[in-house]
Amino acid sequence: MESMIRLRMSSHDAHYGGNLVDGARMLQLFGDVATELLILNDGDEGLFRAYDKVEFLAPVYAGDYIEAVGRIIETGNSSRKMEFEARKVIVPRTDLNDSAADVLDEPIVVCKASGTCVVPKDKQRNVKSL
Repeated sequence: MESMIRLRMSSHDAHYGGNLVDGARMLQLFGDVATELLILNDGDEGLFRAYDKVEFLAPVYAGDYIEAVGRIIETGNSSRKMEFEARKVIVPRTDLNDSAADVLDEPIVVCKASGTCVVPKDKQRNVKSL
């Protein structure tokens, strides 16, 4: 099971000089992906327990389009182990004009992470078979 969201980083996402987006924004996207995965799998939003690995691999800037993808890789009684990847797929080309942008031939992986979410037993519903 996999979930994906794609959105444009705005000037409100830029936190540092040069319109650089804070890495924590990628973790926020992963949290949204995890929530959707838990709803699809268990019928409940669950809780994010912990990240066990986070790698920031490339900068993200305001105007970049990011795809955040996640999947459940292991299921326990109440735990759901997940892997995430964020990819830059479109970049602004302000060097050409203020509204130019390019779709990248190959997405750039900007962040990878893995973590564990929990859905309490009394909140689990077997919706993945519906």
